[in-house]
Amino acid sequence: MLTDLLFIFFGLLLLLFAYAFWREWQYRHRPYYRKTVLDWAEKVPPAAKPVFSAVLIGDTGNVATDGSDAVLQMLQDWLKTAGENTRVIFLGDNIYPKGIPPATDRHRESAEEKMLAQLQLFKDYAGKVTFLSGNHDWNKGRENGYAFVLRQEEFVRSYLPGEEVYLPRNGCPGPVSVQMAPGLLLIVLNTQWWVQKGIRPIGAPYDCPQENSEEILADLVKLLRHNQHQRILIAAHHPLYSNSVHGGKFTVKQHLFPLTAAHKKFYIPMPGFGSLYPVYRKFIGAEEDMSHPRYKRLRRKLLRIFKEYHNIIYAAGHDHNLQYFQMRGNHFIVSGAGSKTTFVKKGGKATFTHESKGFFVIDYYENETWLRILEPGPDKETVEIFRVKL
Repeated sequence: MLTDLLFIFFGLLLLLFAYAFWREWQYRHRPYYRKTVLDWAEKVPPAAKPVFSAVLIGDTGNVATDGSDAVLQMLQDWLKTAGENTRVIFLGDNIYPKGIPPATDRHRESAEEKMLAQLQLFKDYAGKVTFLSGNHDWNKGRENGYAFVLRQEEFVRSYLPGEEVYLPRNGCPGPVSVQMAPGLLLIVLNTQWWVQKGIRPIGAPYDCPQENSEEILADLVKLLRHNQHQRILIAAHHPLYSNSVHGGKFTVKQHLFPLTAAHKKFYIPMPGFGSLYPVYRKFIGAEEDMSHPRYKRLRRKLLRIFKEYHNIIYAAGHDHNLQYFQMRGNHFIVSGAGSKTTFVKKGGKATFTHESKGFFVIDYYENETWLRILEPGPDKETVEIFRVKL
């Protein structure tokens, strides 16, 4: 009798999972638009050329190095018509799986190839380029990660000129400000510093201007307060809103087959018990998850600061998809689809989500700011999937 009841219970549970999977599959690879922006294609930016444009692209660390990469081709096409009043900002995780390892490491040659595939795009580029680091660039956040990010910074600086090509310098936490154009300010934050294990450089010994974490946030407040007359773009690696894995959102498959997180072929059904891993990531979290205490503390502090200001654009990568949130008068971007894609849940607080490769472009006009999302089409042509006036 007990065996029959257990059989019926697990059978019903599997049917429930199957139904949830079917519903999820209906929308998973389609772009999601909040009802308020369903008419986005009818809205047209000014006919005049933007006074400045910025590309926001993250998590490019797994790009194809043989010239076939669709996202790099799309970026190269954008660069062909970009003038000097433009900037490309890489939002971290520039090299998978662990940044640039020591010369004796078996991943070293592959790491250099991936970095060069990105750097070579800018040989004849008239604008500016800025790289910042993510958890994978710091050897996935491990205790020896500081040496890894220093190697990456040195590699980038040996190839591209300019003080601003890798920020903040020396793995410092920031904030670092860059005047992109009159009235347009870029602020770079090293959010990995807050969750990193091992050495976290700060103070005079590391040539970092801040001496403690309180000074970091105080400097950010000063920058925001003194530049309220400008349009401000904040670039970091870790998002503050996300409908994806690092925000605690998982697929039905990840609940039913949790071992696929370790290897994509481990399809061993574990209904019920398999949900323990997603639940852990949602409520306790690894260092790279929003639910982790250090990440949660950083997120809370930043949002408390930002709510005092309006029209800030905060751009991050980390989750491998494209997301846009408009919250409390500010704008939050997840642009981590430079070389991979992962599940992103529709709805919630999001205005737009899509599980697709691509990147964001911000076009600054004289009196308007427009956000666009570009994706590679079936034949690697550039497709504009969304735009909105901010």
